[in-house]
Amino acid sequence: MKYLYAYFSPRRYPALRDLLILLILFGGAFFLFLGHAGLIEPDEGRYSEIPREMLEKSDFVTPTLNYIDYFEKPPLHYWLNAISFKLFGMNEFASRFTGTLAGLLTVLLVYHTGRKLFGRREGLFSAFILGTSTGFLAQSRINLTDMTLTFCLSAALCCFIIAANDHERHKGRYYYSFFLFSALAVLTKGLIGLVFPVGIIIIYLAKTHRWYLLKEMRLPGGIGLFLAVTVPWFVLVSLRNPEFPRFFFIHEHIERFLTKVHGRYQPFWFFIPILLLTMLPWSFYAVRAVARAWGERRHQDGERLIFLLIWAAFIFLFFSVSHSKLIPYILPVFPPLAILTGKMFSDLMDREQQKTFGPESAILGTLLVAMTVLAVVYPHVRDLAPVLTGSGLVQSDISLFTKQPILSPTRGVVAACLSLGLGVSIWLAGRKKDLLILFAGLCISSYFLETIGLQVFMEGIELNKSSRELALLAQQATSQGGCLVSFGYEQSLPFYTRKRVVVVGDRGELDFGSKQGDQRAWFVDETGFIRLWQKKQPVVVLLKRTDFERIAPQLVPNASILGYKGKKMLICNRTN
Repeated sequence: MKYLYAYFSPRRYPALRDLLILLILFGGAFFLFLGHAGLIEPDEGRYSEIPREMLEKSDFVTPTLNYIDYFEKPPLHYWLNAISFKLFGMNEFASRFTGTLAGLLTVLLVYHTGRKLFGRREGLFSAFILGTSTGFLAQSRINLTDMTLTFCLSAALCCFIIAANDHERHKGRYYYSFFLFSALAVLTKGLIGLVFPVGIIIIYLAKTHRWYLLKEMRLPGGIGLFLAVTVPWFVLVSLRNPEFPRFFFIHEHIERFLTKVHGRYQPFWFFIPILLLTMLPWSFYAVRAVARAWGERRHQDGERLIFLLIWAAFIFLFFSVSHSKLIPYILPVFPPLAILTGKMFSDLMDREQQKTFGPESAILGTLLVAMTVLAVVYPHVRDLAPVLTGSGLVQSDISLFTKQPILSPTRGVVAACLSLGLGVSIWLAGRKKDLLILFAGLCISSYFLETIGLQVFMEGIELNKSSRELALLAQQATSQGGCLVSFGYEQSLPFYTRKRVVVVGDRGELDFGSKQGDQRAWFVDETGFIRLWQKKQPVVVLLKRTDFERIAPQLVPNASILGYKGKKMLICNRTN
């Protein structure tokens, strides 16, 4: 314990040394076994194939997916992935490198911001909290645009609030960085890169009556920098593709927010349980930190606390109101909550009273016990299904209980032990009544949960959500020529095979691009597929087993089965 106090207690400690320690500790957690699992459908296949096609065609203006126009996102994440592919090759590690690096950089950013706003220990606690938030790290290790957005957006907002400090010596540097990172956020995911910073800052200025900050923000130069970074690509892509502005600005922004056109509707409260689960083990302490910050908004650090509260609340409410909701949307809320929680832990360390968190620890401990039991039982859920049905505990439709479990019995035991370790750390801290023991125990236990437990879950997820093995078989089967077909679009299939895919049936998000030019040969119904199957050329098809059972009688000649994985299979119209 004396070593923990010796490290965490000093208020003055070289920032570069802290950053190096954080980089070493979390570099392993973020990058360990990064390329081990195959690409997870659908996001990783999509965000790997687009930059691959950019490199193949040497066209970095018009994004394409399966070689047709794809305008749902701006290109920054694709560009960074393309650079990663050039550095590390066309593989899973390179595919995930950009998002993982963005996650790690966000941890370092939170340290820097916490230290600048409140002090060294607050920054250190905040960084450890963010880095050991299991959902944050897990989503960092997946190829998602949301993590790149989270870093850019967080960097912009952190630069603003640091520059807003009356005693900051490098105001110009931070204000210009604010405009730069806001521009990069726009190039990552569109107008929210502008809407979020502007909305948050306006509310902050109105709440604190600090309108004079507008005069010191270097608005002329900053706006010029923002436009210089964002405008060129939007102009170029619009000139080359006149249909882009309507689709991108109207369909992908206004219709996505106001309607259910994307089929991602969830109730208003959807992100409440999501945030509580993905920020474990810190989520329940973050609730108290938010309440505590609100109560201290009129104290010495009140203006900074208000900014962090507005930051978290604005983004949380924006996506809660939206009719399009996905779990990663909530990621930009993590950094301000981590800073608020880190400050709370640091403040309470200086007091003799309130050394432990009774209600929060009790709730978390109860949840961890339930998770431990669930991890042991879940792998056997299919065996228990008849018992559950016979007892009347579930309805006759037990499809949920008959799916292939993500965890095997052995993996379930590993996950249970890791979850139990977290619970033990809480129990030990409660006995010792020491806040630093609680903090260190949660950090260490969560770190092992991330580095070991995440791999356990990813192996199970890969079994159901990755088609790498079948795609590599398809690449081999079509190496001498032939047609590659997918029932519904399988995102990673063109990435692994380096070939364009004929899509049968549902076009999904390829619908817009499929209507640009004559794409009839690449999008067919089942009747068109049967005609294609009967041609002399080899045809290799990826489809679900249920689809195969339904169309098998129509396949003449009979299908040669090349492989299975989960619910999917690969077939060919040749026997050799």
